[in-house]
Amino acid sequence: MNISPLTYAVLNAGTGAWAFEGHAQHLSRLLQAPLAPGADLVYVLGWDAPAPPACHALFIDWEAIQLACDKRALADNFARHGVPTPRTYVLDSEAELRRFLEREARVEWVLKWPTGSGGSGHRLLDEGTPQSLFIPHDWPQPFLVQEFIRLPRPEVFRLYAAGGETFGWNVRRFPPEIPASPFVAHALGARYEDAGEVPPAAAEAARMALASSGLLHSFGCADLMCNADGHWKVLEVNTDGVWHHVDRDVGIPGLRQELDARLSLAWRRWIEEREHLRQTHLLSQTHLLSIEAGIQGGTQDFQ
Repeated sequence: MNISPLTYAVLNAGTGAWAFEGHAQHLSRLLQAPLAPGADLVYVLGWDAPAPPACHALFIDWEAIQLACDKRALADNFARHGVPTPRTYVLDSEAELRRFLEREARVEWVLKWPTGSGGSGHRLLDEGTPQSLFIPHDWPQPFLVQEFIRLPRPEVFRLYAAGGETFGWNVRRFPPEIPASPFVAHALGARYEDAGEVPPAAAEAARMALASSGLLHSFGCADLMCNADGHWKVLEVNTDGVWHHVDRDVGIPGLRQELDARLSLAWRRWIEEREHLRQTHLLSQTHLLSIEAGIQGGTQDFQ
């Protein structure tokens, strides 16, 4: 039986597509997949609709993308799977938030903008905050608060995953000439540095976070901090789509090339697996149909 191969593409559509344009072109070349509005197998970047695009399968699972896009859903996911994180709470109302801050006044907290990236919108809450806190009317609810890990020198570590393997352990820090922010983001001036060998406890925590979020076997990264007690805590995971994408501008020799190579390999293997599953399924269906036809023919001969 002649089975036509599955089609595949990079999908970049909707009102936010302009922000992904350069990255979409790069992925199209890297994955040898055309930029197209539809295909059987899809690497999705920009997409406006609340439901996933109609296709046979997405390389990065739709639920995983949704988790990475909303830190509240991610916090719930981490709690259910036992991922080590700073103390994190989702609070339903402003009144509940203020009561919480009054009750936990001795702890530093971050009020996180739940759908942002690069530290955008986050607010550090100190001991006097409950009385003076002003919350804009458009702040997404429920509220997300997370314990702030204060370090002598702010730093956040990152580990990538593609095709089930982790790699690229690095750290973001502010260079001496740039004033440090509580939020160690590239967009705020932090720079990536090679962090050497990943500590086993950090690798385990990162893999737990990525696996629980559905990103370990496709593509994503986990951000972590080491607290004053020496315990590794996961802050969040990130991936490509549908409002953000993983930063490739790392400035570490060889890391961008390794990231591209590993992602390309994971994509090719995923396509091969899907092709194999499809052909196996179709051949099984054909075999069953031939058996049924034989049974029917035998019945007719008997009659």
